[in-house]
Amino acid sequence: MYEITLAWTQGEQAETKTLHPWQASKQPGAIRIGRDPERCDWVLSHPTVSGLHVEIIFQPEQHQFYLRNLRAQNPPFVDGFLLEQGELVLQVGSKIRLGQLELHVTAIAPIKTTVLLSPQLPTLIPTLSRPLALTAPPTLSTYGLQCPKCHQTSPYEHLQSGCPWCGTSLAAAASVILSPR
Repeated sequence: MYEITLAWTQGEQAETKTLHPWQASKQPGAIRIGRDPERCDWVLSHPTVSGLHVEIIFQPEQHQFYLRNLRAQNPPFVDGFLLEQGELVLQVGSKIRLGQLELHVTAIAPIKTTVLLSPQLPTLIPTLSRPLALTAPPTLSTYGLQCPKCHQTSPYEHLQSGCPWCGTSLAAAASVILSPR
C-alpha cells in the first residue's frame, strides 16, 4: 500500500495532508475532496472549490493514485491540463488546481505500517477508465456559487450569508465558472 501527500497554501499558512487508500470514506475506494463536509472526506474551505469537486483513487495493481473529476461546471486542472471527465495519474510534482486553489503532490510513498484486512471485506478499488478529454487551460475565470434550491448564481461573498434570492444556505452550493476574465 502507498500514501500520497499534498501541499498547498491557505492564506499565508503552508498546509500538508497525507491520504491513505484505506482511510474512512463516504465513497468506498475513493477519497472525496471538496467544500461540503456532508459529502467530502477532505474538506477544503476555499470558496472556488466546489461542494464535491474531485476524488482520489488508489489502484493497487499499478501502485498509482488517480484524480477523478466530479464537477462538469468547475473541472480541475492537472499539470496545466483541464480534466473534463475521467481520471488522470498523479505523480510526485503533479499540480492540481481546484478552482483557484493549487495543490502539489509532494510525496507518494509505501506505507510503513502493516494493515490486516478481513477476508469478508468487499473489494474497495473500482476499475479505472483512462482519461477521456483534456484541453489546454483557459485564462483565469470568475467563480460563483449556484444555489441548490433556486439555482441562481451568487458571488462568493454570499457564502456565509446565504442565497440573496431565496435565503438558502450556500455551504453545499456548487461552485461554477461565471466567465473568463
